[in-house]
Amino acid sequence: MPPRVIVTRPADAAAHWVRLLGARGITAAALPLIGIGPSTDPAAQQALSQARARLAQHHYRALMFVSGHAVAHFFASNAPNASNGPSMAPDVHSLVAAKTRAFAPGPGTLHALVLAGVPRACIDGPAPDAAQFDSEALWQQVAPQIRPGDRVLIVRGRSRGAEDAVQGTGRDWFACQIEAAGGQVECVVAYERSAPRLGAAQRALAQQAAQDGSLWLLSSSEAVAHLAAALPAQRWAAAQALSTHPRIAQAARALGFGRVHECRPALADVLASIESAA
Repeated sequence: MPPRVIVTRPADAAAHWVRLLGARGITAAALPLIGIGPSTDPAAQQALSQARARLAQHHYRALMFVSGHAVAHFFASNAPNASNGPSMAPDVHSLVAAKTRAFAPGPGTLHALVLAGVPRACIDGPAPDAAQFDSEALWQQVAPQIRPGDRVLIVRGRSRGAEDAVQGTGRDWFACQIEAAGGQVECVVAYERSAPRLGAAQRALAQQAAQDGSLWLLSSSEAVAHLAAALPAQRWAAAQALSTHPRIAQAARALGFGRVHECRPALADVLASIESAA
């Protein structure tokens, strides 16, 4: 019998994954370890509005979205503007009319782009059979598109209270590749990540799941850091995790997880890994 799965994605995604797993007979519980919300920094809000305006002016060769949340908040119609109140969301048709490409590092981001109205033919991402879904795999697909002078906008998130210089390993690597190819990179913050405040029931769930054989589904190194901060005295030697990227697996091992499995983030791969962990 498959172990219970602890889903640590942000609340909306965690609930979605709990439903997906439940429909396949797998017991799962949501324990969101990252909060997601609009950027609260006035300078970032202003920069977002300016980037949207430049998109309408055919300023960019491509937009690279680091996650589905980046897509949702970039195209949100109620994103706040620092000086003028709610700002208008960029029209997806302006992206299409300008022949601007949308870059997605994984299937979740690609799906979010399609839901936002971006035609599938305008989206580039790693091959479906890629060994990993990340910036490196994305670059293999889009490198031939970048010409000297091309402008690429990277739409990303920012951790509340953290310095940009220590964030976004994959995103920073991707930006370096563009610049090495002669392109120009702009970055804009579309949303903020924050550490959750675990209630008593959530703390009890985490403490139990650290020792009862539950399988922690980890999709972010930052989530692992938040778990460590929320339960600083917890021992993890009896716990097992399923990570969707080598960097996340490294973070889980560093925290002390006794067993760490790795797989691609696609649902079929996650399901197979859960079954094999039984």
